[in-house]
Amino acid sequence: MTLESEQRTFLDRLLETPTPSGFETRGQRIWIDYVSDFADDVWTDDYGNAVAVHDGGDTELALTGHADEIGYIVRRIDDDGFVRIGSIGGADRTVSKGQHVTVHADEPVSGVVGQTAIHLREKGEESYDDIEEQYVDIGATDGDEAESLVSVGDPVTVSTTVEDLHGSRVSARGMDNRIGVWAAAEGLRRAVENDASATVYAVSTIQEEVGLQGARMVGFDLDPDAVVAVDVTHATDSPGIPDKRRGPVELGEGPVVTRGSANHPNVVELAREAAKDADIDVQAQAAGSRTGTDADAFYTSRGGTPSLNLGLPNRYMHTPVEVIDTDDLDAMATLLGAIADRAGDVDSFAVDV
Repeated sequence: MTLESEQRTFLDRLLETPTPSGFETRGQRIWIDYVSDFADDVWTDDYGNAVAVHDGGDTELALTGHADEIGYIVRRIDDDGFVRIGSIGGADRTVSKGQHVTVHADEPVSGVVGQTAIHLREKGEESYDDIEEQYVDIGATDGDEAESLVSVGDPVTVSTTVEDLHGSRVSARGMDNRIGVWAAAEGLRRAVENDASATVYAVSTIQEEVGLQGARMVGFDLDPDAVVAVDVTHATDSPGIPDKRRGPVELGEGPVVTRGSANHPNVVELAREAAKDADIDVQAQAAGSRTGTDADAFYTSRGGTPSLNLGLPNRYMHTPVEVIDTDDLDAMATLLGAIADRAGDVDSFAVDV
């Protein structure tokens, strides 16, 4: 199964639009324009978190994803015109060298992350330089020329395209977490089409990759009865993963319901029952301490908000070639719609003690 044309175009536009943490506005505009066609209201806060709503009943449910991606930032420009960079979020130093990048200055500037040729490196002394030791070559001949093109604080992203692999699998930079904001929007659309009896918010948060900051802001402002935070999770069905890191999650086997830590048992059960009723295959994963997603911020907001992390299987996370299965993604949106349908029947998410 493949995504409908409009839905796939929306996904591609999100994936093709750079949104490193702290610089999400271009992607948020695409998201806002899309949800404005069916939401009852759409708004943003001062930092750019975006919210769309379906006005249903008294129960309030938030479906969320984070808009930002990892990347780099211009740290300084040296006298020879090379651009020294730092990390935005958890950038992987092992995959950055030899990549085409774009410096998002007043006008986009193309560059490459320098890598000394294999012929010139000392054998037996191979190592991975920290991001702060790496540099971008934009073709400038000296520091003055480079400074006329880029400035300290400009964000940098790897220049990649969206690539269709075999079948329903797709590769791109920033699946983490364009798929989450896509799913939140599509979940809201399904809630609107089904005239869900709950009030349903779709939320596109900012700055998750640098500490769940947008979720902390929105969780306080919205104060919903429950939150479902959609993010990628590790598909561990590819070679090279140590046995101790290998989990039960596979690409193409459906969305992943997380249990433990932030994941409220009643919201977990709501998701499982919704999946069963809608005949959606789901997988399970454990989170003994933390989920590493916006759910960790939402569930402690305002004294505690029942929350759930729903994961989408993703290979090669935090690399420029993340891989998902669009069948999983379509199932995720359907599941969110089914959860929204059932949420209106919930009087309270509180546990019995």
